[in-house]
Amino acid sequence: MKSTRAMKSTIVKRSIVIAGHKTSVSLEDAFWKGLKVIAVERDMKLGELVTSIDSDRQHNNLSSALRLFVLKHYRNILSDEGPDLHAVPNGTTAPPQRVANAARATGSKSNRG
Repeated sequence: MKSTRAMKSTIVKRSIVIAGHKTSVSLEDAFWKGLKVIAVERDMKLGELVTSIDSDRQHNNLSSALRLFVLKHYRNILSDEGPDLHAVPNGTTAPPQRVANAARATGSKSNRG
């Protein structure tokens, strides 16, 4: 007989300041970890990255916009045309060790660096 156990996702609710206003955002832990790594790669604070995503979003739901941002980021990396893993907005590159340290801190693994 097949198991009917449902997969459990760990939703983590965090408070974050966006445009001077404190708000709560609920995301799966894997997406929070992804956002933290992306912020380090771009030499940004997590709040700065979320504020940037919020200002550019085309969806009513911030949590959905954050998930889609993380998905798009990692899809771009996996595609042949994707950005360099260590690229940051000013055209320089983040130190590979800094990205690797961020990945270790969040439980992710970096294949480059």
